[in-house]
Amino acid sequence: MSKRETTPSESEWQIMEAFWDSGVPMTSSEIIRRLAGNTDMTPRMVRVLMNRLCQKRLLDYVVDENDARVYIYTPLKSRDECLKEKSNRFADSYFSGSHANAAAALLKNVTLTEEP
Repeated sequence: MSKRETTPSESEWQIMEAFWDSGVPMTSSEIIRRLAGNTDMTPRMVRVLMNRLCQKRLLDYVVDENDARVYIYTPLKSRDECLKEKSNRFADSYFSGSHANAAAALLKNVTLTEEP
C-alpha cells in the first residue's frame, strides 16, 4: 500500500475524530450515534468507511466475546501521527517536499491576530 492509501480521506477523518475524541474502543453503532447530526453519512457509508480504515491499518477490531456479530474497533494511529502523514503528503504533492515552502504558502494566506 502506498503512502497515499494509508492516510484517511476527509470522510474517514470524521470517523477517526470520533475515536480520538472518545479515547475508548467503540462499535460501528456507537460511532454512527456519535456522528448523528454532524454528518450526512448513512449508517451503511460509515460501516464501509470503517472497513476501509481497517484495510488502511488505521483501525483494528476484535469480535465481542458475547456476540460474534459485534466488532469493537480501536484506532491504530493517533491524531498526531495522521496529521504528520497528511502534512508530509501535502508538502510532497504541492511543494516538492519542501515543508518551508508549504508553511510559507499557508502563512501568506492567513490573517494573524493577537486573539487566542
